[in-house]
Formats: sequence, C-alpha cells, structure tokens
Amino acid sequence: MERFGEQEELILEFPCDFPIKIVGHADVEFHQRICEIVYRHDEDFNPDDRLQRRNSSTGKYHSLTVNLRAVSKEQINAVYQDLKACELVLWAL
Repeated sequence: MERFGEQEELILEFPCDFPIKIVGHADVEFHQRICEIVYRHDEDFNPDDRLQRRNSSTGKYHSLTVNLRAVSKEQINAVYQDLKACELVLWAL
C-alpha cells in the first residue's frame, strides 16, 4: 500500500516517447528557446511533429507539450534541468 507522500518510481522502457508539458509567457522567444533546449538532448527533434502549443484563454501564456524521444532516464533528467534553468519557463511537468 502506498502511503501519503510516497511515490513509486515510474518504470520506462527505452527508447520511448516522453511527453513534457512546459508553460511560459506567450512569446516567440519562449517557443524558440524550448525547441533549442529539446534539440540539444534529442537531435532528431522536429517541432512540426513533436510539439503542440496551446494558448491560455487570456492569451498571456503558452503551454507547450513536447514529445521527447527518450533514450535514458539521465537524458530526461538533463532536459528537466535545462528547462528549470531557463528564465522563460514558469513550470514544466
């Protein structure tokens, strides 16, 4: 039984598609920077096929869902670290 506050580690089989949702202010630079970060970790990344964008109801924010072609847990962690370090990212899940 899982107790409150405990989480089981997610088990993934690599390679796999790993979706990451990223939110930031509606800005062309935000979109470009996210693509640069993901491409740094996945050279086959193509935003036309692996990125979806949604605008907030007010148009103030963009939500990007990136489908990373993940080859390792370390790669996923590195992408999250780079997203966390980006001043344009409000949060990433």
